[in-house]
Amino acid sequence: MIDDTTDIQITQAATASNPAAPGSDARGPDARGREASAAELASADAGESPKKKRSRSGVKGAKGKGAEKGSEKTAAKAAAAAIEARIGHHFADPSLLVTAFTHVSALKSTKKRGDSYQRLEFLGDHVLGLIVSDMLYRAFPSADEGELSKRLADLVRKESCADVAKSLGLLDDIKLGAVGAGAGARLRKSVLGDVCEAVIGAIFLDGGYQAAAGFVERNWTERMHKPRRPLRDPKTVLQEWAQGKGLPTPVYREVERTGPHHDPQFRVAVDLPGLEPAEGVGGSKRAAEKVAASVMIEREGVSGGSNDG
Repeated sequence: MIDDTTDIQITQAATASNPAAPGSDARGPDARGREASAAELASADAGESPKKKRSRSGVKGAKGKGAEKGSEKTAAKAAAAAIEARIGHHFADPSLLVTAFTHVSALKSTKKRGDSYQRLEFLGDHVLGLIVSDMLYRAFPSADEGELSKRLADLVRKESCADVAKSLGLLDDIKLGAVGAGAGARLRKSVLGDVCEAVIGAIFLDGGYQAAAGFVERNWTERMHKPRRPLRDPKTVLQEWAQGKGLPTPVYREVERTGPHHDPQFRVAVDLPGLEPAEGVGGSKRAAEKVAASVMIEREGVSGGSNDG
């Protein structure tokens, strides 16, 4: 008969010879060491102060924001390079290009209107006039002052500048504030001429007269040699026609005003006795009146009228 002492000895021997026996740890020393290290790290992390945790988290967040800003800067540089390629001038001062495309509605504070394109537009308007005047003087040596003045007026008007900006694909590059999609599209079209003049002003400041002259010559020479369009005000043409028919002076009346305060649209009608009213729409009353007069002129078959200018 085997006593209790013998049973205990047998059990101990079996456990020593069989590491997988119940109650034993079957993992090797490396696995147990890795688990201990992980446990120590978890314990250290648990004991880390909230301030240190926030610091580590802040570093990660800063890296993410830094990468995002870097990506935005890269995209902005690519967009600027694309615009420069279209206008044919590389800016030594990129801020001039940014300002030339910034509408006042995009400014955080309207007190800093100098950060919009308005000052550059003022400068560009006069630079354009000088350059085109020089081009006309050299291109038409037989033209008198009156002829040159009429050609100049046709070439530097806002509509001509807007045509140039449109041909260069500058419409979608204009930076606007939160004015709504529909209003934004109308506003971009209405300020295209202003932006073109601002670009000329920016090029003049960045590269001097020769750089600005190069831009104007590339985009205005062909226009300068095209047959000159009628420059007579359609309102004047309509009034002279009415007087010739023994009719009173045309009467213009505002029918409707729509759109936001910074981008209004006027609908105006022109009336003459015995004729159906004609209507026109424009960004100002005067512009709408000219369109209305042009509509009536075309409808009645009057020659010499144009809604340009």
